[in-house]
Amino acid sequence: MSAIPDPKHALTASGNLRRRQLVSRAFETATVLAAALAVAVLLILIYYVVKHGVSAISLSFFTSDLPAYDGVGGGIGPALVGTIEMALIATIIALPTGVLTALYLSQFAGPRGDRILRLMLDLMAGLPTIIVGVFVAGLITNRFGPSGLAGGLALSIVEVPLIARASLEAISRVPQILVEASDALGMARWRGIVGVVLPTASSGIVTATILAVARASGETAPLLFTSELYGQSFSVDPRHSLASVPLEIFQLLESGYSASVSKAWGAAFTLMVVILAANIGARVWLRRSERKRGL
Repeated sequence: MSAIPDPKHALTASGNLRRRQLVSRAFETATVLAAALAVAVLLILIYYVVKHGVSAISLSFFTSDLPAYDGVGGGIGPALVGTIEMALIATIIALPTGVLTALYLSQFAGPRGDRILRLMLDLMAGLPTIIVGVFVAGLITNRFGPSGLAGGLALSIVEVPLIARASLEAISRVPQILVEASDALGMARWRGIVGVVLPTASSGIVTATILAVARASGETAPLLFTSELYGQSFSVDPRHSLASVPLEIFQLLESGYSASVSKAWGAAFTLMVVILAANIGARVWLRRSERKRGL
């Protein structure tokens, strides 16, 4: 008669199993610590920006002209207007480009074209933004001078891969049964895309656009080569150089005056709040839209 194994002994880890469990726990602990470190850095950053920037916030800070760089007076009104205008120009260029790229990848590209185009998008997403600024400077600024159009074009290059990859993800989540139903009804391919695919994926596309605009609005390097740093006032003409909040922060800190540094913290606080609000709002809206569609 065979002996009955002891259940307690059978469930006790030993040898290789015990080592694998220890490695697994160590790896899990390392990931938790890394996540906690990332959150801690973000919280410390937010704390310092809020601590130094809130005192500079006032109505005149958002509506008045650029400060005199002896540290007296002024606000970031023109910088806000310029940032919004260049972000709008960038989005007008990047949104159709990114969405059409995503549609080509999801609906028309063959295996080889798909791999090549995805690789190009990955390279664009990882490209240092200062290289984008140098490229646009050589293409436009060195010939026609700094302008809002040049700044918007530089920011659009930053936005395109973000919009394209996120739009591709949104389009890929469109239920295939809807596409097949449009084909069964005899709809032309383009009409099915415009009438079925894009409306269904619109929430993800809008969210991707908001996140891309938030990312581009905080970029400084591309604007260093496409906009002037000093002597700017209120302007909405994109043919001329426009002020921007990131460049305003840079030149306020460079002035070295305590009042200017305080305003730089205020501008940084404003930019951080706008970017955080855009990110959080976009993600919350996407979740609600997905729940309504049962995704």
